[in-house]
This record gives sequence, structure tokens and C-alpha cells, in this order.
Amino acid sequence: MDRVIPNAPPGGLNRTMVHHIRPQRGWARLDLGELWAYRELLGFLIWRDVKVRYKQTVLGASWAILQPLFTMLVFTLFFGRLAGIPSDGVPYALFAFAALVPWTFFANALLLGSTSIVENANLIKKVYFPRLIVPIATVLSGTVDFILAFIVLLGLMLGYGVFPTENVIYVPLFFALALVTSLGVGLWLAAMNVQFRDVRYAIPFLTQLWMFSTPVVYPSSLIADPFWRAIYGLNPMVGVVEGFRWSLLGTDTAPGAAIALSAVGAVVIAVSGLFYFRRLEKTFVDVV
Repeated sequence: MDRVIPNAPPGGLNRTMVHHIRPQRGWARLDLGELWAYRELLGFLIWRDVKVRYKQTVLGASWAILQPLFTMLVFTLFFGRLAGIPSDGVPYALFAFAALVPWTFFANALLLGSTSIVENANLIKKVYFPRLIVPIATVLSGTVDFILAFIVLLGLMLGYGVFPTENVIYVPLFFALALVTSLGVGLWLAAMNVQFRDVRYAIPFLTQLWMFSTPVVYPSSLIADPFWRAIYGLNPMVGVVEGFRWSLLGTDTAPGAAIALSAVGAVVIAVSGLFYFRRLEKTFVDVV
């Protein structure tokens, strides 16, 4: 119905636009254009998560450095010295830390992304916006931690007298692979956690199992059989870890079939995660 606006020109009418929000039936369309329309909200949530993450902590953002650093020291002692696991011809400390930098980013994305919808329940119930923004913002906020840890990795390399190879320009590509994988798995877990609250208790076990399925503490060269290497390469984080070591330390893990398989695996996880999240999105307000 048209209504007359007091300050409108004579004879002028203002037609009120009404936008109806209805749940879709079946598998929802991705409709990723909404993310661009709400890009300011996405930026705000990223900045909020960065500020809140280490608020009222003694060491603050130093945890982003200490977590992979102390893990590297433990791995170097037990796996490098006591177990004598090979490290592709580079110091084991560098070998482990180069893997822990992207791995820590991924592990935190799993932990924080899985609970992102439940922890923002009050916001989700009050106003409409694309729910995809919440887990995406949570995962992207971890980029700050990644950058800090990466700077420490470069300093550690200089301390050992190891300089990045010319392949260092490919590091952003391998980080993008880690980011896509983190977003995909984060979307799966965030949606599942709304329906099944015990998902959060399975995350530590899943993360630990995934880490030992990734060449973080050992080189992938230990897996010699071509068939098992192909299966192994379906784990997207295999390509990420091997790529980081190759581009920074010059190890013999140049991009090949395994990394190609990892990229395919990451895309499959991300796309399926998007569809699964959008499929359950319409139930979040009622369940959360």
C-alpha cells in the first residue's frame, strides 16, 4: 500500500519496499553475493574476534607465538633427538616449526570455527544477516596469529643460517590452500555443532588424529608406496605442510601430484561445507 510522506513534493508517493525472508526448501543456493553486501559486518566481526581473543590475558597476542614455539621444542626433543626421525636434511627445529605455523592456524580454525555459531547465538536471534559471515570471520581472524608466527619462523631461519629460497613467492598460495581447508572444515563443524552439541568434545581428538595424518613431525618421504601416497595426498594439509617446507627451506617436496590432490581435497571440503551449512542455516534460530 502506498502512503503519502508529509515532506514529499505535491502528488509524490513513496512506495514502501517490503523484503520477505523465507526459508528455502531442499538444498539452498549458496547466494555468496550476500557476503559482499554485508562486507562491513564481516570486517567488524573479524576485528572484534581479533580484539577479544586475547583480552584480559597476561601474555596477550604472545600466545600466537608461544603455542607453536613450545610445541616445536617438545617435538624437537622427543621426535628429533630421542626418536631420531629424519627431517629432509634441515635442522629438525626448522622442519617442525615450518609445519607448525600453518598447522596451528588450521587447528585453531577448527576449534574456534566449530563453536562460532553457538557462541554468537544472541546476535543470530536478534537480526538477520548471512550466517556464513560468523564462521568465516572467526577463521579469517586467525590470520593475525599466522602472520606473527610466520615472522618468528623467518627469524628462526636466520638464526640457523637458512635463507628462504626463490620459491618463497609461493607461500601465499599454500596459505590460501590452508585457508580454504580451514573454512571448509569450519563450516561443516559449525553447522554440526548447532545440531549436536557434543561435536565440540570430539574436536581435540579430531585435531590430534588429523595432525598425525599430516607430515608435521615426520617427512612424507617415509611413505614410499605410490598408492598410499595418493591416498595420503587427499588430506589437504599434506599439500600445505609440504609446500611450506619446499618454498621456505628448499626441501625435496616440490609441488606435484600430492599437492594437486590436496588442492582437490580442499575444494571438495569447502564446497560441500558451504552447501551443508546453507542447508542447515534455516534451522539455526530455532535450535541454537
